[in-house]
Amino acid sequence: MSGAMRIFMTAETMVFFAGGLLGPLYAVFVEDIGGDVLTVGASWSLFMLLSGIGLLISGRLVDRMRSEKPVIMAAHLLHALGFLGYLLVSSPVHLFAVQVLLGIATAISYPSRESWFTRFIDNDKIAFQWATWEATYSITVAAASIIGALVVSVLGFSALFVSMSALAFAGLIVSAFIPEGRR
Repeated sequence: MSGAMRIFMTAETMVFFAGGLLGPLYAVFVEDIGGDVLTVGASWSLFMLLSGIGLLISGRLVDRMRSEKPVIMAAHLLHALGFLGYLLVSSPVHLFAVQVLLGIATAISYPSRESWFTRFIDNDKIAFQWATWEATYSITVAAASIIGALVVSVLGFSALFVSMSALAFAGLIVSAFIPEGRR
């Protein structure tokens, strides 16, 4: 694996880990702010709908760009701000606003990240590098899920959200060192 790929995967793993810290605890957080099962479903649906529609738009835009790097960095910044935004959530309406921001972050993240990865993959190890990428994501989120539960049980959601944001900001800093895309 090239040095560029290692830097890239480090940055992405930091952001994956940050998001994974909340994953299974999301419904508990929504209940803590006065939401119910419908709030969980509606806020997640809003996030996924914006992500899905945004992915199509973002994919077209990224294909027209000389480099994916600025979009990758913007996505990390939006994720960091969105995770920090959870600190300000005190009602379902606030939650929906944060979910909109995170939906946009996700929408611009996926096409730019996947495009960069595809561009820098070793042509003689395509299947293994994609497997490494997907395994890294799964294992990272698995570890983050239990660590997130421990953080919330000991320190509460505020500490979790600060940690998530700090990790995403760290991923942003690391992503500044990935090379520009080859076009």
